[in-house]
Amino acid sequence: MEEVDLTDGARALGGSRVLRARLALPEGEGPWPGVVMIHEVFGLDEVMTRQARRLSALGYATLALDLYSDGGARRCLATMFRAVASGTGRPFADVEAGRRWLAGAPWSTGRVGVLGFCMGGAFALLAAPRGFDVASVNYGQLPKDLDAALEGACPIVAAYGGRDRSLRGAAARLEAALERAGIDHDVTEYPSAGHSFLNDAMAGPAWLRPLLRVGGVGPDPEASRDAWARIDAFLRSHLA
Repeated sequence: MEEVDLTDGARALGGSRVLRARLALPEGEGPWPGVVMIHEVFGLDEVMTRQARRLSALGYATLALDLYSDGGARRCLATMFRAVASGTGRPFADVEAGRRWLAGAPWSTGRVGVLGFCMGGAFALLAAPRGFDVASVNYGQLPKDLDAALEGACPIVAAYGGRDRSLRGAAARLEAALERAGIDHDVTEYPSAGHSFLNDAMAGPAWLRPLLRVGGVGPDPEASRDAWARIDAFLRSHLA
């Protein structure tokens, strides 16, 4: 994967003072559609890097943002949570910098989607009305005023786990709101899955992982296979 410096683009939009990303390109010469990928709360770790490679193998030029570039996770987490709660702030400028960079790349088709996991899923949902062609929301928190947040949104594919205690009922609420708004969508809740079920391994600090497992957080290979097939089909239909 190639390291990409998006600092100039982010600063021009009022975003982070430093913004880095990892770029995973499909095989061949392109052109390809792009996907801005937003990591979960534990950051752009090896699990997330493999997710970016998986997306590129499906044919999408994948730009995995590091939203913790400007100070690390401890210093940035509060900013992230405030941005998710308010729908404003520098993380959205960073996401826009990524979108513009991908859309303007010489090998780009000009069509760009956004995909996020966990915290990144919340950002992907809120970014859906902000210039993207499609959004993939994976166990992302819903905003308080969901109907307002979805106004003008692009098509959305979403995946939630039925055993995810932190997001009970989120899939049904999101689907109902998308129906009301008349937005093309595919929302599925997997009864056997918990939070972070699309990951291929446990993420987060080693000391925390046993607690996460007890809470039902972690990989679910069967649900993951189906969800990835749905994500790919939906992205392909809107980015082709």
